[in-house]
Amino acid sequence: MNFDAYARIGVALVNARLDDLDDLRSLFPDDSSWMPEALSERDLANCRRAQKRLRDVFEYGTSGRDVQAVAELNVLLEAYPVQPRISGHDSSDWHMHVTSRGASVSAEYLAGAVWGLSVWLCEYGSARFGVCADERCGNVYLDTSSNCCRRFCSERCATRSHVAAHRARKRAAIGGRLAVAAQPTTPADSLTPVS
Repeated sequence: MNFDAYARIGVALVNARLDDLDDLRSLFPDDSSWMPEALSERDLANCRRAQKRLRDVFEYGTSGRDVQAVAELNVLLEAYPVQPRISGHDSSDWHMHVTSRGASVSAEYLAGAVWGLSVWLCEYGSARFGVCADERCGNVYLDTSSNCCRRFCSERCATRSHVAAHRARKRAAIGGRLAVAAQPTTPADSLTPVS
C-alpha cells in the first residue's frame, strides 16, 4: 500500500484553491471515474473545513508542536474513518485502498488524505511537514530531504526567494555606500599634511 500517495492527497488539498466545484474536481485524477461527477456543494464545504484543519497540522509540524499536530490528526481520523478495501481493474492489478465508496465523495477523499498524513507523521515525524519559507507562497509540502532541511515547496519558490534575498543584500550594500558618500566632510575629516 502506498501511504505516500495518500499523504500527497492531503498536501494537494491544503494547497488547492477551492472557490468552486471545478476547483475541487481538479484534485481528482482522470482515472477516478465516479468521484468527480458525484461531487456536491456539501463535498466542497467539507473539503474547505478539512483544508483549514490540515493546514494547522502542517503549521504545528513546522513549528515543532508535535502534540498539537497529533491531536488534530486524531480528531480528523475520527471524523473521516478509514474503511479498507481491495480494488483493481483486473485480476493482475489488485491493490489496497484505505477507503470505500461511502457516504460522500469528500468523506472518502478526506479519509485517504488524513490516513496518509497520519502514517507519514508516525513514520517520519511532524518535523517533515513543511510550510514554504517563501512568504509570497504559503504552500505546504512533505520534506523528503535526507537531513530534514527542506524549506521551500518547490525549486521555483527557493530560487525566487534566494534571488529576492540577493537583490535585497545588494540594495542594502549600495544604499550603505551611497549614505557614506553623501555624508558631508568636515575639516577634521580632511587629511592635512603635518610639517
